[in-house]
This record gives sequence, structure tokens and C-alpha cells, in this order.
Amino acid sequence: MAKQSIFGRISTLMKANINALLDSAEDPQKMLDQLVRDYTNSIADAESAIAETIGNLRLLERDHQEDIQAATEWGNKALAASRKADELRTAGNTADADKFDNLAKIALQRQISEENEARAIAPTITAQNEVVDKLKDGLNGMKQKLEQLKTKRSELLARAKVAEAQNKVHDAVKSIDVLDPTSELGRFEDKVRRQEALATGKQELAASTLDAQFNQLEDVGELTEVEARLAALKTGGTPQAAIGN
Repeated sequence: MAKQSIFGRISTLMKANINALLDSAEDPQKMLDQLVRDYTNSIADAESAIAETIGNLRLLERDHQEDIQAATEWGNKALAASRKADELRTAGNTADADKFDNLAKIALQRQISEENEARAIAPTITAQNEVVDKLKDGLNGMKQKLEQLKTKRSELLARAKVAEAQNKVHDAVKSIDVLDPTSELGRFEDKVRRQEALATGKQELAASTLDAQFNQLEDVGELTEVEARLAALKTGGTPQAAIGN
């Protein structure tokens, strides 16, 4: 994956509004898990890209230093050749003097070539340093956000567990609420009350029937007494009250 693409992903993730994403998510837990995976993968890619970029940058810097060093060395060779030419010319050896002046010119040409190469590499080194700095800043920012995401995920999991426990307690309390007419205990209590009412009704009915039976016995006794007195009258006797007997 290209470094520019990785940098673009880092920029996108860094600008992401985590709270807004969580608020709009149907399942915040899944959203957090996905964000943690995205940030973790992007961090790994960024670290790889930074390592590669730094490696290339160090090679460029080494080449740049070698070009600068080579330019210096060719400059020293040009100076030495020029001095030798001057000495030979002073000694009257014009042919050898011209030879060393030509060597000085060749050395100067090499010096100019090395300087041009060093000058050409310099902007690339500057640009690569900027890329490395941006990648490092983005990487550090993503690591901080990743820790925030992990903290949010832990908080969300803790809240979910507390809510689950509270719901379980609520359901348990509701299931044993004796005042709840829809609960098993409420239905059982209602059944007991109906049985008690039935027993009371039977008791009242039994008592009423017993009183009626005794009343019937009293009526039968009165009729028997009347029959006895009537029989006495018919035989010429005088009916006597049972009082005092």
C-alpha cells in the first residue's frame, strides 16, 4: 500500500468524530470493535510505512553526504593539480604544467557534477523528512485515539453488564411480587381466597339448615300436644297444661 494512501487513511481516522459515530450506530459495541480494528490495522500499516520511509531517507542522506564529500575531494584534487601546474610553469616546464592544469579542470568538472547531484537530492530529503514527521504525528495521534477507544469500549461493556444485572434483579423482584395479580403467587392467593369464601358459604348454609331442622322439631312437638288435648276433650276430660308437671 502506498504511503500517500496510508497517510490519507490516518488523516481520515484522525478527523473522525467518535462520539457522533457512536451516537448514530445501531450497535455501539460493534461500532467500537470495528473502530478498534481499523485503528489497530492503520497503526500497523503506518509503522511499516514510517520504517520504510525512514530507511529510504537515510539512504538519500547517505548519498547526499557522499556527494558532498566527493565534491570536496575533487575540489582538493583540483587545487593540488593547479598548484603543481604553477610549480612546473615557474620551473619552465610548460608542457607538464598544461597537463596538470587539464587535470585540475577535470577535477573541477567532477566537483561540479557531485555538487549538482547533492543539490538535486536536497529537496527530496526535505520532503521525505516532512512526510516522516507527519506520519509520526499521525501515528502518535492514532495511538492516543486507540487508547480512548479501548477505554470507551471498557466503559460501555461495564455499563452493559450493570444494566443487565439490574434488569435481572428487576425481573427477579417482579416475579416474586405477591401484590402483582399476574404473578404466580398472586394467582395462588386468589385461589385460596375463593376456597376460603366457599368454606364460609358452606358453613353458613349448614348452620341455616340445622336451625330449620330444630324449628321443625318444635312444630312437631306443638302438634303432638294439641292432638293429646283434643283426645282428652273427646273422652270427657279436662285438658291440662304441661306447665308444672
